[in-house]
Amino acid sequence: MLTTVSRITAVMAKELAEAEGVCARPLLRRVTDRDTGKVSRVALACGSTREAVCPACAGKARRLRMQQCAEGWHRADEPEAAVDPGHASVTSDEPETPDTAGINEGRRIRSTRRRQDMPDLPHVPMSNRTVGVVFSGKDGREHRPSMFVTLTLPSYGAIQDGAPTSPASYNYRRAALDAILFPRLLDQFWKTLRRAAGFDVQYFSAVEPQRRLAPHLHAAIRGAIPRKVLRQVAAATYLQVWWPAFDQAVYTDKLPRWTGTDYADPMTGEVLPSWDEALDAIDNTPDARPAHVMRFGAQIDIQGIVRGQPDAERAIRYLTKYITKDVAATHDDDQDHRHQSHVDRLHRELRYLPCSERCANWLRYGIQPHHAGPGLAPGFCAGKAHRREHLGLGGRRVLVSRKWSSKTLARHRADRAEVVRAALESAGIIAPETERLAAGVPAADGHARFIWEPIEGDHSTYAEVVMLAVAERRRWRTEYETARDIQQSRSAVPP
Repeated sequence: MLTTVSRITAVMAKELAEAEGVCARPLLRRVTDRDTGKVSRVALACGSTREAVCPACAGKARRLRMQQCAEGWHRADEPEAAVDPGHASVTSDEPETPDTAGINEGRRIRSTRRRQDMPDLPHVPMSNRTVGVVFSGKDGREHRPSMFVTLTLPSYGAIQDGAPTSPASYNYRRAALDAILFPRLLDQFWKTLRRAAGFDVQYFSAVEPQRRLAPHLHAAIRGAIPRKVLRQVAAATYLQVWWPAFDQAVYTDKLPRWTGTDYADPMTGEVLPSWDEALDAIDNTPDARPAHVMRFGAQIDIQGIVRGQPDAERAIRYLTKYITKDVAATHDDDQDHRHQSHVDRLHRELRYLPCSERCANWLRYGIQPHHAGPGLAPGFCAGKAHRREHLGLGGRRVLVSRKWSSKTLARHRADRAEVVRAALESAGIIAPETERLAAGVPAADGHARFIWEPIEGDHSTYAEVVMLAVAERRRWRTEYETARDIQQSRSAVPP
């Protein structure tokens, strides 16, 4: 009976936490103050960025991204130089990825001559800047416009209400491959755009699925670029994937076996070609063709955005609207049978396609993955792109250029906390105890003052700690609103 009551109490605490915007799946910790001997139990937020896992933490992550987007979009000054150029995380949380040749980890050099079926691009001199150009209006005011751009992938078949009208003729293979390789196509787009625009274009972008489940990109671009140039670049961007052929499966029933050093044919014992050997075969074939070529679709949406206008705020909210949702659950209104069947078919196609050079699915096509090791099995690759909740989008959902805001996400998070702390202190309110515990205050002997230990809690412990976190959140909210009211009343009084 007691266990049942504890479980019900824990469920009620979880529901209350979600309603109050508090993490409902916290990491429970015991904190000991070495100076005073006081022991406290603290609930640390799980930090998930997925709404299906933790709505409270996902909401915080989205608001943080909104701040990051706003700070870098319309800036008029050049960003600070990186402290350590060898570590992209110093200035951004999104390192840039290699060019097309880097799809084979930079070891093979192929011709950089453009495909003959691609349109030409303008040749402009490069300028060493990341900010946009200032325009003067007739009224003498200066304007520094930026842009909001949406890029999509081509059609794979007729769609009605988010699902194919004819599933049998819908090109699920190409749709799945394009979803897997979409981030690499985006890398090509930004590199091409910088050359065509003539400056170091900076962007904050989010990848999300359309209703038909094909990924597309929303991007805030700093500075104004002629619409004609943007359309030319989108039409001229392509990705050639120089992988071994994977049109026909070689092993479906009896799979290659691990010999201790390599994978071998299960019947003959012959060692399968290594990844490098398979690429050598491509290089030695005069008329070799890429295994996959992808481009953007014809549809591209371009909007001019000016700082301080309502369109700018709406664009940021729209850009970050779905970044906390799973790909398969982005469009909650499409839960009918046709849409779910569409999700299932795409997921089945993704199961056995290779997601990278190291994917276990290469064994299905008679090739050893790059740096192959024991325990690999086709259809069971650990890559996120194969999971149903990702549907091919296994990489980051938010892509940010290095010189966007010159800050890491941790720095943005600290800035938000500092604004709240300053508001509280200006009103004479002491910072919350949990923040002081996490501040790393040294003890008298110079070592860490607070000792953090995990708690293996039961339902009662969980409910107690979560309820304390809810009470603390309410107190914080009240204190912050009080501090804000005090600041507003002070500013309203004439000097």
